[in-house]
Amino acid sequence: MRLRELRRLYQIGAVLLRHGLDDLLPRAWQPWPVRACRHSLFWLRNRHRDASHGRRLRLACEALGPVFIKFGQMLSTRRDLLPPALADELALLQDRVPPFPGALARQQIEQSLRQPIETLFDAFDETPLASASVAQVHTARLKSSGEEIVLKVIRPDIRPVIEADLQLLEALARLVAWLVPHNRLRPVEVVNEYRKTLLDELNLMSEAANAMQLRRNFEGSPMLYVPRVYTDLCREQVLVMERIYGIPVSDRAALEANGTNFKLLAERGVEVFFTQVFRDSFFHADMHPGNVFVAYEHPEDPLWIGIDCGIVGTLNRDDKRYLADNFLAFFNRDYRRVAELHVQSGWVPPDTKVEEFESALRTVLEPIFAKPLAEISFGQVLLNLFNTARRFNMQVQPQLVLLQKTLLYVEGLGRQLYPQLDLWQTAKPYLERWLRQQVGPQAAWQGLKANAPFWLEKLPQLPDLIYDALQQSQRQQHQFEQLARRWQQQQRQQGQARYLLLIGATLLLGSLGCWQLGLPALATSAGGLALLCWWRGWRRLTTHSRG
Repeated sequence: MRLRELRRLYQIGAVLLRHGLDDLLPRAWQPWPVRACRHSLFWLRNRHRDASHGRRLRLACEALGPVFIKFGQMLSTRRDLLPPALADELALLQDRVPPFPGALARQQIEQSLRQPIETLFDAFDETPLASASVAQVHTARLKSSGEEIVLKVIRPDIRPVIEADLQLLEALARLVAWLVPHNRLRPVEVVNEYRKTLLDELNLMSEAANAMQLRRNFEGSPMLYVPRVYTDLCREQVLVMERIYGIPVSDRAALEANGTNFKLLAERGVEVFFTQVFRDSFFHADMHPGNVFVAYEHPEDPLWIGIDCGIVGTLNRDDKRYLADNFLAFFNRDYRRVAELHVQSGWVPPDTKVEEFESALRTVLEPIFAKPLAEISFGQVLLNLFNTARRFNMQVQPQLVLLQKTLLYVEGLGRQLYPQLDLWQTAKPYLERWLRQQVGPQAAWQGLKANAPFWLEKLPQLPDLIYDALQQSQRQQHQFEQLARRWQQQQRQQGQARYLLLIGATLLLGSLGCWQLGLPALATSAGGLALLCWWRGWRRLTTHSRG
């Protein structure tokens, strides 16, 4: 381990001790040499004794810098692994990172685009518009058209820092996994998932592709606007996109002053979410208030604006059908149906007792429905579902973790904007309509229309395909008959071999008896015949094995 890595390891250890995070470790994990060493480091005593464990962990992540801040943010979404109090505290983490100098941003942009900024942009502002842990944003104008744009720039030399911290995190995860082999937190898996997410954020071409897809899905929509991406100016470390002007969704006072229709805005937020999930199977998975704005124009018919598409989620057809069926079954309190859906989808083992699973679901979820529908948290229902299913060895899928996080964001925003929002009333018609489109005559007709061009293209080839299929079937039938005859022949040979071996054993016993009776000639003959039978039987067996 190099000196730089040792220094960083000491810094991490010092921060953990100053925040008292060693108290989180069970005493069984702390042999006396470790405890003695900890007490000898008197200058690294816990300075946050009165804070909760969750607050200590959040403050430690903030002190350790960008990589650990993002790690804490990611952990806050894994409510399937963390206690609620800990996850709630980590959810408060923000990218409180000072900006890097604008001159370095200019240099990074020019290196990526391989030409001076003045060649492509006017009015480049070296003072950043916003700064986060891995990138910051600057404003400018396109020289060719005068359009206002923003440039998102990856922090210089951030990758080596991230790689070094990730290596240390992986080493710590392996240590924890070794100390506690059956740890429910699954530290190695969590760190590997975090590595992939963080390294993906370092490639702004991936974010550009996500933004383009989301924009195309909502082209001309009155519900959501995604800024245009200038793909010819995007690189791995630079993203150029249209500058938008909107009201931060968290600024309720500004929204009120603009005359926003809060009820419609909240309902459209829910509809945008379900449209992304069930219509497009492609959803923005980082819809926290910092990434969501509301357009100034036509506040009576409000338009959402979404930015920062670095993290997206996708669902396959089976996942969508499972979720829609489950939500509707929950709404109707059909816990038996929910339990059966889990078994049918393969998300819980097939030997799961449906009756026990149904009873567990009813115990956990029925108290939720004792409240008025408008007060029921959609996200909490989904969270309770996953928590209950894990008791029956359900493996939570990564795409569902993203979905759960996004649903909690959307629900929180909706209730913040319009506390009377009834998510069930808003979502149920959409889910029922979507299910009708997937099942029944309408779905069959849509499937027929979608596949008709392919079938028409293949229609002239149909006679040849039928002929080839018949020929192949005849060849397979012939091969099957040959195999059947060979198997029967081998069975006969095996039976004959057993018979010869049995006769050989009988003759050998007779030969021994003849020796005892003083008949050497007869004994010799019987012994010779026994050897001959064994040799013939062995030949038949070896022939059978080779066959």
